[in-house]
Amino acid sequence: MSNLNIDAIKNQTYDAIVIGSGISGGWAAKELTGKGLRTLVLERGRDVKHVIDYPTTLMQPWEFEHHNRIKKEVKDANPIVSKCYAFYEGTEQFFVKDAEHPYIQEKPFDWIRGYQTGGKSLLWARQTQRWSEYDFQGPARDGFAVDWPIRYADLAPWYSYVEKFAGISGNKDNVASLPDGEFLAPHELNCVEKYFKEQVAKNYKDRHIITGRCAHLTSPKQVHYDQGRAQCQSRTICERGCPYGGYFSSNSSTLPWAAKTGKLTLRPHSVVHSIIYDEKKGKATGVRVIDATTNQMMEFYARIIFVNAAALNSNLILLNSTSHRFPNGLGNDSGVLGKYIAFHNYTATINADYEGFLDSTTDGRKPNSAYVPRFRNVEKQETDFLRGYAAGFSAGRYQHDDRSGLGEDLKKALLKPEYNNVWSVGSHMMGETIPKESNYVALDKSKVDPWGIPQLKISVEYDDNDRKMVKDFFEQFTEMYTKAGFKNIRTNDSNRTPGLDIHEMGGVRMGKDPKTSILNKWNAIHSCKNVFVTDGASMTSTSTQNPSLTYMAMTARSVDYAVKEMRKGNL
Repeated sequence: MSNLNIDAIKNQTYDAIVIGSGISGGWAAKELTGKGLRTLVLERGRDVKHVIDYPTTLMQPWEFEHHNRIKKEVKDANPIVSKCYAFYEGTEQFFVKDAEHPYIQEKPFDWIRGYQTGGKSLLWARQTQRWSEYDFQGPARDGFAVDWPIRYADLAPWYSYVEKFAGISGNKDNVASLPDGEFLAPHELNCVEKYFKEQVAKNYKDRHIITGRCAHLTSPKQVHYDQGRAQCQSRTICERGCPYGGYFSSNSSTLPWAAKTGKLTLRPHSVVHSIIYDEKKGKATGVRVIDATTNQMMEFYARIIFVNAAALNSNLILLNSTSHRFPNGLGNDSGVLGKYIAFHNYTATINADYEGFLDSTTDGRKPNSAYVPRFRNVEKQETDFLRGYAAGFSAGRYQHDDRSGLGEDLKKALLKPEYNNVWSVGSHMMGETIPKESNYVALDKSKVDPWGIPQLKISVEYDDNDRKMVKDFFEQFTEMYTKAGFKNIRTNDSNRTPGLDIHEMGGVRMGKDPKTSILNKWNAIHSCKNVFVTDGASMTSTSTQNPSLTYMAMTARSVDYAVKEMRKGNL
């Protein structure tokens, strides 16, 4: 080998490579660099720097050319991403447009993606709940999916670790199905939300209404100021990018922290093609990358690799990482790679009116609402469906004002708004779906994307268990609403396709047995132990909680293990 080639390889060699810069990838970068490893982070999208690259974050409604609405021609050209609640004129720069990364829907699926530094951590809903022991025990209890190789005790200290750094607001609620964490000051419930909390507590022993737990700095600590972040301003336009760092994102928190170590190399416009497996060494040695600006194929090398490309793209990369040893995808001895995809069911909502507290209204805004932890099938199977659901809950007394006048008359009308004579209340379900072999992703053999990589085929759908769960949600919340004195109760099943929940999980699941899973208890591939997957692809089941906090905790735990093993010479 020539000296030129040796030098080129040295320049492209790191201690660790992280694929993806979103929530879990950012945490991998922070932890790896913090432990002294020269770390390359590969981001397929463009670079987005904190504050600098949030072009709409300080814009007022009248400053948008189209009043913050998406143009018809953009909607028509993007029927998938246009369904997302957070896609509007002020945020469209952070979303992947439909034609930019095509995929095949064997069954209808709305794949929402954000390709830029920070990924969807700029866009997420920021709700952060721990899993409980009941959640980790679920598959073993009912036999659907495989048993988790970890339990709550394995993650509990890591939940605390990431909560303190990220900054999570919430209350100590002492709910068995939702463990308490390391919390900043909670957001306060309004009077009708508090009323509903009291009514539920009076009528049910196993049901709770709590303030949501979310990644917002309500009362920052020194560690948050050290990150350059400040208190949440309750602007509630978080998805435009927060210049204050009031909510947690990779851009405002973990990536700048990693950069301060001098050990981080961030490479945007780097579309990962596959992971390189060395047959002789019996381990992965690097990553093949297509430069998105030049279409040039290049290779980078490292001793350990973290795959954090977001669930479906992580599946895609591993499926495309073929070799003589792994003809069906890296680590796929069991044949389950790409299978047992699961998600959260958000199709159901229930709304009503309340005629009390008409001497009160809400003041200001908050980036949060009340939360109803799971209460069905928690300690034992008690319904005709498996697992359960959590729910959001909010109440508001909305104003309407007369905008028919001009000049001084219009000003006066706006300064004296009239309020509706009822409070509006509403709840949405977040149901756990059961991982099934029939819900899968695979590579298409004939169609490729703009970078020459096989397109992903997605075959995911709801089932009868999901429909039974929706029915139960409607029945239980109708009963709870009725006992609270709410009127005009209205249920709605949107029947929207999977994907808009943006909580896709599985395909590279953890498990105890290499014959039925891809990853071990440390999130390492059973048969390629220097490759770790710690994003949503690794999930064995979905629980009912928002998943991002669990990804963060699993990532920090896995990095700690990986670095120790590497220093022992085992990786």
